[in-house]
Amino acid sequence: MESGEMVSPPKKLIEGFRELATSTIGNVLDDMKISGVIQNIKPISPGFRFAGGAFTVKEVTGVIGTYTNEDFKLGQVIDSAQDGHVIMIDNGGQQVSTWGGIASFAAQKRGVAGLVVDGGVRDLDEIREFNFPVFSRYVVPTSGKGRVKILSMNTVIKIDGIRVRPGDIIVGDGTGIVCIPIEIAEEVLNKAKKMDEQDKQATEEIRRGLTFTEALRKYAKI
Repeated sequence: MESGEMVSPPKKLIEGFRELATSTIGNVLDDMKISGVIQNIKPISPGFRFAGGAFTVKEVTGVIGTYTNEDFKLGQVIDSAQDGHVIMIDNGGQQVSTWGGIASFAAQKRGVAGLVVDGGVRDLDEIREFNFPVFSRYVVPTSGKGRVKILSMNTVIKIDGIRVRPGDIIVGDGTGIVCIPIEIAEEVLNKAKKMDEQDKQATEEIRRGLTFTEALRKYAKI
């Protein structure tokens, strides 16, 4: 299995993004003409949210028996991820589970912030019980053993068409997921904080009687 360099963003950046909504960050990425919104992968349970640096994984899938159980090195992935990482798995949108309840518990114990899978997961009830933030294209019972091979860790992947590199900052909430390139993360954070403050000001003024039309005129980005 190919393995690239692991990257962990500064904790201060992660803490800043943890306080922001993906909608606000998405507005900033639009203004900067950066494609970073992952549109078709959602939290598998309400209330899941995370922010962290990307720990990337690339997989390939075939019919059962194409690969051996030894090819499905999920334990190595979980054991390699570090505190605060978001595990990002590119399985090409395959309708096969590459993750389940025990994997969620093990990742949570390591301090992993969350999981994004362009493919499938299973054991929804257990994942909810452990309260580990999982975002996935599918929830299916079908096992990845014998069907999935892990090709690489910490290499460039694509999730729902969006390029993700090790160390890019990933933020997920009930609305969806955004990927912020690490080299512009501080700029995005500063702009998103200002936009978030405007949203709060607009909400407060509407509470005091400002109409929504007036708020749109005053705060164009809400």
